[in-house]
Amino acid sequence: MSAENSFSDTDEKKVQVNVDIDNVHVAVADRDVDTAAQLVAGIEGELTAEESNRIRKKIDWHILPLMCILYWIQFMDKTTLGSAAILGIREATHLTNNQYNWLGTIFYLSYLAFEYPQNLALQRFPVGKWMSINIFVWGLSLCLHAACKNFGGLFAVRFILGMCEGSITAGFMIVSSMFYTRKEQTLRVGYWFLMNGTAQIISGFLSFGTLHIKTSKFEPWQWLMIITGILTLITAVLYWFLFPDSPTNAWFLTSEERAKAVKRIQENQTGVENKHFKIEQFYEALRDPKTWLFALFSALDNVPNSLTNQRQIIVSSFGFTNLQTTLLGCVDGFIEVVTIYTGVQLAARFPNSRAYVGAVYFIPNILGVFLINFLPWDNKIGLLFGQWLTGVGTTGFVLSLAWLSAVTSGHTKRITVNAIMLIAYCIGNASAPFMWQAKYKPRNHVPWLIIGICYVVCPVLLLYIRWLLARENRKRDAEPADDKYDDVYIEVVLPDGTRTERRVDKEFLDLTDVQNRDFRYVL
Repeated sequence: MSAENSFSDTDEKKVQVNVDIDNVHVAVADRDVDTAAQLVAGIEGELTAEESNRIRKKIDWHILPLMCILYWIQFMDKTTLGSAAILGIREATHLTNNQYNWLGTIFYLSYLAFEYPQNLALQRFPVGKWMSINIFVWGLSLCLHAACKNFGGLFAVRFILGMCEGSITAGFMIVSSMFYTRKEQTLRVGYWFLMNGTAQIISGFLSFGTLHIKTSKFEPWQWLMIITGILTLITAVLYWFLFPDSPTNAWFLTSEERAKAVKRIQENQTGVENKHFKIEQFYEALRDPKTWLFALFSALDNVPNSLTNQRQIIVSSFGFTNLQTTLLGCVDGFIEVVTIYTGVQLAARFPNSRAYVGAVYFIPNILGVFLINFLPWDNKIGLLFGQWLTGVGTTGFVLSLAWLSAVTSGHTKRITVNAIMLIAYCIGNASAPFMWQAKYKPRNHVPWLIIGICYVVCPVLLLYIRWLLARENRKRDAEPADDKYDDVYIEVVLPDGTRTERRVDKEFLDLTDVQNRDFRYVL
């Protein structure tokens, strides 16, 4: 190619296309491609399995513990309201049943309102730093729960809590797709999500401990808020200094390892990230049917999540004491840990089995709803087991989070579909608390019927999404090879200061899964 095809030295380079008879040479601006394009441009050959595993283990060691700790903290913080319910918060702040339900709802309404702005911020700013700021603010708001004397004060701090926590799951979905292959993502998302279960176990013991704190001016529920708030603030500091923003600048990787870390996820065909918002990818996300199918699944699957704040009240209504109810909550956490761990292991072991595994894990939930509705009310052990069974299906939602990241490419599109799915998650969570009306007690047949319907529809949606994506894969297999993006170049600066053009692999052009016809959906 002639010199006229080269870039200018200006920072803001424009796309230029030069055509000759035999081939097409496309020069693109840095802002149009993935942030990893410069890092891997010109790297030849494939990584050995040993080198790839070495880098993965180094990544695991440095980011997975932090992700697990934070997800444990955020779930424990989110459910402090349910724990505080039997520690005296309703009596101390004079809450009516409807006001208590509103405190559960406002968290998710705030989460919903700020979810897309949070995703845009995660694209625009360094991921680790942005999350740490949010963690710090929500830690302060959690501590402030202890100072609240009425519904208005609790309403305000719950609103702040929802606003800040909206950055966490979205941030983790982005980070998981940056550092891990699609198969690895399924396991890693499962690992950090199962911390919800460990949070229930630890929260149960923490509530048990605070129940025995006897102070004249501070009630047990206030101690619970202060302790969890301090733990959150400590986590915020750890994230500011230790959590990486991207494999392209991870502090614990050498320059060579950063390039290899990016190279090892090339098979995802999703790149790492692009800091520039692309309106065409935003519109494509809105037109993509799978965006809305995943969103519908997310909304319906999280209607039963209202049990988070109702579970201890329900178990107490079976005839257990406050002390027994607090300790029995640990079993819910144990069940969630076991079912999520086994579910993601099965999905990772058997190729293209995400929908099947998720659907099967909803069966115990449906059985649990039947037991709670039809067992005699004096059979409190049977009712308790029915309640425990309804925690098994969480696996389906965990698999859907990893699945959505694995079947979406293009950074703007990915943050948009992540936001839509998490907004749907908020809608399900925000609407559900109002099912639990005093007139339905003690059996609560109406809310349990609604939950049962959701448990039936959700596995059907998973199987339909799988069928839709499998059909698209077959369609692409029948298409001729697409070489539209095979000859794309960016300018790189060599160690000696000279400038040259290097070919960019299609995987790092920040193409969407629709634009890249070589993209195949995992099932």
